[in-house]
Amino acid sequence: MMKKKRKRGEPPGPCRGHGPGPATAPAPPPSPEPTRPAWTGMGLRAAAPSCAAAASAAAAGAEPRRRPGLCSPPPLPLLLLLLLSLALPHAGDCQQPAQCRIQKCTTDFVSLTSHLNSAIDGFDSEFCKALRAYAGCTQRTSKACRGNLVYHSAVLGISDLMSQRNCSKDGPTSSTNPEMTHDPCNYHSHTGAREHRGGEQSPPNYLFCGLFGDPHLRTFKDHFQTCKVEGAWPLIDNNYLSVQVTNVPVVPGSSATATNKITIIFKAHHECTDQKVYQAVTDDLPAAFVDGTTSGGDGEAKSLHIVERESGRYVEMHARYIGTTVFVRQLGRYLTLAIRMPEELAMSYEESQDLQLCVNGCPLSERIDDGQGQVSAIVGHSLPHTSLAQTWPGYTLETASAQCHEKMPVKDIYFQSCVFDLLTTGDANFTAAAHSALGDVEALHPRKERWHIFPSSGSGTPLSASSPPVSLGLVCFVLLVFL
Repeated sequence: MMKKKRKRGEPPGPCRGHGPGPATAPAPPPSPEPTRPAWTGMGLRAAAPSCAAAASAAAAGAEPRRRPGLCSPPPLPLLLLLLLSLALPHAGDCQQPAQCRIQKCTTDFVSLTSHLNSAIDGFDSEFCKALRAYAGCTQRTSKACRGNLVYHSAVLGISDLMSQRNCSKDGPTSSTNPEMTHDPCNYHSHTGAREHRGGEQSPPNYLFCGLFGDPHLRTFKDHFQTCKVEGAWPLIDNNYLSVQVTNVPVVPGSSATATNKITIIFKAHHECTDQKVYQAVTDDLPAAFVDGTTSGGDGEAKSLHIVERESGRYVEMHARYIGTTVFVRQLGRYLTLAIRMPEELAMSYEESQDLQLCVNGCPLSERIDDGQGQVSAIVGHSLPHTSLAQTWPGYTLETASAQCHEKMPVKDIYFQSCVFDLLTTGDANFTAAAHSALGDVEALHPRKERWHIFPSSGSGTPLSASSPPVSLGLVCFVLLVFL
């Protein structure tokens, strides 16, 4: 029996696998004649329709245009798989690229750090937390940001900042929602959160108080005084902190004194810490509170802790819950103290607590300066000029000035105090005390323009750095009165 010939151009039989076929396998169709595809210009051939277009047409119910030699439309399960592949990223040739979220990471980092202040306690800790959160965010979006210059710049920037701030790669991270970072035992944290939420309260203002040398007092109002204040006197006594110093005569028969004992009481504060007492005396500068502990509060992030910077010579106390830092040093036989505290807390006290040297200064009867910081004016006394040549064996005005100038090139009130102490006591350790006191100001005082204090002129106008140096002869005016 002869087979009927198929005419040229007639479509071949049904595709194998679509419906039941004939009982016997059909003969293979002849190879189609090669045909030249249509020219589309610029030497390009017409592109095959994309799978997305094919899927869209199928989903719309439109009958796809058949091409010679192609099978009929796929069955419904295959069509659903195709649509699913379009919806998933990285699924074949029709994948949708994941979105690079480096801008979101950067925005979160800015939100977490915009309210931070490097001059207050807890800055390094909070900044490192934000950096680790920033690094984690960039890692999560790394695949989608390959080749993105902004992303790679951010990664390098994070690495540099972590090195500069000595941040460890492992540790706690900040919440990406700054409003949720409130920590009741971190004064900086909850004041910053209020500011970020647009609260009416402005960022906290910090105050500085220092005591050093013979002794010289710098009050919260940046008034500089030299006082006698022999015995025990309160520097600070508010609702959160009490600081008392004890001063003893430096030279027998002299009115000049210096500090040999410091007692600090951190008062109990809600769930943040129990009351802690710290006490330092000459040759006993412990790195612990009197109860033997070195911190207060629960958890890893202590709300109060002591850091020993130099064994037996220099300790720091950081009270996160009240935003307060205290430096205590021993230089020679005597102690120095420097404190930074938020103004709203420093001024939180009762009327009965008004005797505070850091707040109101020394009583007038205890001052040995002219009321403007100059240890010079004792009215009603005059000394012959020849008596100013030397006031203590081993030091003259010239040698004392030269020694102080080596440590303090700026001839401000700290330089003047250094000269006064050398001429009064002959103890070279007072040079180091004045120099360290100025260093503590630079570390703790929030306003750089107020670091240096210059003695006032006769009219009461403060002298600038460019003004002629104040005559140290006035300093010597008082020396023999005390000796």
